[in-house]
Amino acid sequence: MSLQKFLSKKLLGLTVALATGFFAINASADSAPDFTLPSSTGENVRLAEQRGQVVMLNFWASWCGPCRKEMPLLDEMSKRYSAAGFVLYGVNVEEDNTDAKKLIKELGVSFPILYDTESKASSLYNVDAMPTTVVIDKKGEIRFVNRGYKAGDENKYRDQIRELIKE
Repeated sequence: MSLQKFLSKKLLGLTVALATGFFAINASADSAPDFTLPSSTGENVRLAEQRGQVVMLNFWASWCGPCRKEMPLLDEMSKRYSAAGFVLYGVNVEEDNTDAKKLIKELGVSFPILYDTESKASSLYNVDAMPTTVVIDKKGEIRFVNRGYKAGDENKYRDQIRELIKE
């Protein structure tokens, strides 16, 4: 999906959200909407099957500079906390995932990438910024929503992950 098309879709969604009065910036303590998406491993991944683990969904696009910067940092977190009951899914939001697959290979990312080519999951999570990172607790509740990325945000992510692993 091109940047222009992505932004047009999100602007329309934002307009509808504002017109209807339904606009949640932080949906803490809300159940995480379930979805099933194809993954980079060739298997389908269903979010509901991840209950009992702390789950991070990182919505990203290959054209997003901040997304590219945080991917290696996310990969480190995935490796560090996976044995403690943490799972990270990168959710690529592009209609054509060719560039995403090239970027994953180039960066050597090892965490699973899910392909949201029809914007099903990104719509469920009201993704309106790139990247958007959602952290879900072991009960399947959305606990943190982080929009955008700037250097140092990975420390906030680590704190969020540690807090939820301890629960």
